[in-house]
Formats: sequence, structure tokens, C-alpha cells
Amino acid sequence: MSVDVVILGLGYVGLPLAQEATRSGLRVLGFDINSAIVDSLNAGRSHVDDLSDADIATMVAAGFRATTDEAEIASAATAVICVPTPLSEDGGPDLGAVRGAVGSVARNLRPGMLVVLESTTYPGTTDEVVRPMLEKAAGLVAGVDFHLAFSPERIDPGNKEFGAHNTPKVVGGHTPGCTERAAEFYGRFVETVVRTKGTREAEMAKLLENTYRHINIALVNEMAKFCHQLGIDLWDVIRAASSKPFGFQAFYPGPGVGGHCIPIDPNYLSHNVRAKLGYPFRFVELAQEINATMPAYVARRAQNLLNDAGKATNGASVLLLGVTYKPNIADRRESPATPLAQRLHGLGAKVSYHDPYVSSWEVPGVDVLRAEDAETAVAEADLVILVQNHRDYDVQRLAGLAKKFFDTRGATTGEDAHRL
Repeated sequence: MSVDVVILGLGYVGLPLAQEATRSGLRVLGFDINSAIVDSLNAGRSHVDDLSDADIATMVAAGFRATTDEAEIASAATAVICVPTPLSEDGGPDLGAVRGAVGSVARNLRPGMLVVLESTTYPGTTDEVVRPMLEKAAGLVAGVDFHLAFSPERIDPGNKEFGAHNTPKVVGGHTPGCTERAAEFYGRFVETVVRTKGTREAEMAKLLENTYRHINIALVNEMAKFCHQLGIDLWDVIRAASSKPFGFQAFYPGPGVGGHCIPIDPNYLSHNVRAKLGYPFRFVELAQEINATMPAYVARRAQNLLNDAGKATNGASVLLLGVTYKPNIADRRESPATPLAQRLHGLGAKVSYHDPYVSSWEVPGVDVLRAEDAETAVAEADLVILVQNHRDYDVQRLAGLAKKFFDTRGATTGEDAHRL
């Protein structure tokens, strides 16, 4: 049986895309090499934050199905690749999963098919890596025998306002015809489609978005350090600056940056500039340097707070509240809580954590205990650090219960807490 689209990679990007396409009435097939994920989805169970078991059950009832059989890719009019691209050891993207997915598509490519890469990567990947693999394996020519495009994912886990349907979709094709074919496909279930001149512009657009955030977060993180030394309340500064109705967008300091987009994606661009042009992208490299120091800075501030209370860090009990990279989700990818826990452990602290979304948390080299009850754990700890401000936390009450409360998210007011 033919399907309208096969989505390769059923994670936090691919699954919401599959949901929206299914809602629009498209016949959707999901492909993943992880049989446990495939079996779970076919049984109506979700493994990502933004979709519930009921959401998956609704998709299955509407015809969605997942498979590990790559031969079924040949039944699709469109193939969308949504696999992860972690950093490789040399600082560029690890394209192993992309190459694997492209290989699966290439072995099943048919004339007239549309192939779209959504995985974040460096400019040129679609043309230099994906296209040659498809053309060589299938003996077909992109832009003539089949359509090829890049469309960056813009999924924001936990965002209740913007999802796959109402977030504008950027598309750039290998040829103008490829762009139009991709725009027509996404236009069936996305409100707004934004066309670019080609695949490289679409690839670069994604990196610009995240590099912009990366650099501005680094700006306020560095300001947080010297504002503390100068006795200036940076949170109040940002509040005041935000009153300007033009020319300013608020960014906030924190214990570090997490997730895939901010700490990872700009490095693809920096690596690509160095590799192809031979010089550094200094803004990105400086931002990375600043943001990467924040867990160590928070650990030093924690040490100072304990010293002020006449307590040595060695042997002190430190509770981390919230260990995910974003509030109100379970995703811990690149969370700054991990290097923070390691730094505190290195100072001799006994580290525990509480997080309503995380039932178990493994930190390399650190034996971290999970606290079952937040209020009890807060009252007992020598120092509490708010790492992530989940909606479940009444931070003002918790700060009042704590012996020492260090707020790295600017969520508290009053004298009960010390803020970053």
C-alpha cells in the first residue's frame, strides 16, 4: 500500500511532524531502526515529551504505522529524514545517522519521489553528502528524476503555543522545482512556508537562528559575572531594558546552556568556516567558551555561599532542583546540571537532586541520590540550587524553607534567595 510520506527518525522532531501530517489526512509511515520505539508506537505509547500516549493512539487510529523494514520506504511519495546529528570528536556534526537514513532511502528511491533532510547540519550537506549518495545508488538525477530539499526542524519541546502546524517552515530545494515540490508538501499541513534560494540558504538559516541565541545568552552570562561583583542586579537591569518597545530582546543568564540547538548547532557552523575558509568564527567560539564556563562559575558561587555560612563544601549536602535543559519537560540532553553536579562532587559535596520529570539520573563519576519529596529535601540540604524552574515548584516557598537557596534562573524575589 502506498503512503504519502515516510518519516525516518521518530524522535522529538520526527514524531510531532508525523502527528501533524496524520492530522491533515496524509497517509504517514514512520521508520526507525530502534525496534523498541517502533513496537511502542504501534502499541500507542509515546516516548517524547510533547506527545502523550493518547496522541499516539489517535495517530494509530488515523492510519499511522511505524516500521523497521526499510523496503517499505519505496511505497512513499515523500521521504523526510529527521535523525540526530550530534557533535563528532573534531567539533563538526556526526553524520553517521544521516548517512544511514540516506542509504535506506537511496536503496528505495523511485522516480518522482521527494526527499527532504530536516536534520540540523552545516551548509552544503544536502548537496555534498545527501545528493551524491542518492544519485549514485539509484542512478537517478536530483532535480530531474527526483526532488531534493532541505527544511530545518524548528521543534521547541514543551512549547504549548507553537508546534509543527503554526511554526513557519523554511524550505530550500536543489532546484527551484524541488523547492516548489517541497513547499507543496509542507503546505498541506503547515500554515506558512518560507522559500529560500537553495539548500545552503535553508541550512544556514537554522544555524543563524541558534547562533543568534547562543551569542546573546553568552552576553548576559558574562554580564551576570561582573554584575554580581559590582553589586548590580542584572535581573532588574533586564526587566528595565525590556520596557523598550523596539530594538531590544530579552535574554537571561543561567547555569549553562543545554539541549541540542544552542550548545551544539553553532559549532557546526564554526567548524565549517574553519574547515573551508581556514579562519575562526570568533563570535561562536567566544560564546561557546563563555557558556561552557557557567557550570563551574555556579559551583564557585555555591562554594562561596557555603563558606559564608561557615560550612565547608567538602561534606556539605547540595540539592539540585530541576536537572533538565528546559522547564516542564524530561529532556536532559546537554543539560548544564550534569557538569554542575560533577564540579560540586569534585569539591567534595554530597550531591542529590529533585526533578518531577526525571525518575533516574546518571552522572558520570558521581553518585547522585534522588530526593522523593522536594520540601523535605530542601529543608535538609545545606545548600539548594535551582537549576531548572519547573512549573511544579513554588520557588518562593522553597526558598523560605532552605538554609541557603541559590537561584540561577531569576525566579525568586525577596531576601530568601541568592540570585545568579
